[in-house]
Amino acid sequence: MTQQFVGKSALVTGGSRGIGAAIAKRLAAQGAAVTLTYAASRGAADAVVQEIAGAGGQARAIAADARQVGASAAAVADTVAHQGGLDILVSNAGINITKPIDQYQDADYEAVFDVNVRASFEVIRAAAAHMTDGGRIVAVTATIANSFFAPGLAVYGASKAAANALVQGWARDLGPRGITINAVVPGPVDTDMNPDRTELADWLKSQVPLGRYGTSEEVAALVSFLAGPEASFITGARMIVDGGLTA
Repeated sequence: MTQQFVGKSALVTGGSRGIGAAIAKRLAAQGAAVTLTYAASRGAADAVVQEIAGAGGQARAIAADARQVGASAAAVADTVAHQGGLDILVSNAGINITKPIDQYQDADYEAVFDVNVRASFEVIRAAAAHMTDGGRIVAVTATIANSFFAPGLAVYGASKAAANALVQGWARDLGPRGITINAVVPGPVDTDMNPDRTELADWLKSQVPLGRYGTSEEVAALVSFLAGPEASFITGARMIVDGGLTA
């Protein structure tokens, strides 16, 4: 693995587990000093930091509940203060509340949009203000923004579609500064939020041309590429990682 991020500062929101943890480990393994945020799982976040440190990398974890206004921007300021700047932002924090329309409450809607849209808006806006020209921003969204595979996912999908739209629009705003912003769009990936050992997972795997769920490490590899120098002419893109599910 190349050390392409030596001397770089990175922030990964929602980095205590699943895809976020894999991204934090990948960036750190390639030389970045990584700050990862967590909402409640302090133990899981500390375990990620310890694993990174054990492999010779640099990482720290800070609490930042994306549901709280100002928490995501504060995480940017904290990262800049401790690491001397910010070169790479990965907006990964997200939640999913799956319910049919007649059971979906206002509080459910607000929670999903607070984390998946408002917090992403907040952290990207804050990061852009601190980044030097040539920075990298990656937002982790979901294929459910375009293709619905089960009932009860409308609000989650709408939130991820909004996140994709922010990425596409902000590519115009940030392009003159050489800052790229892209969306990584995972399909079925084996995490504790979406394990590949359920009845729905078995059906989904039958629809995936490659016949399996993806791994968090496969998503992290694409994030690493988009954060690196070889992706300097890619911005405003939505890069799908779904084994061909939406092909």
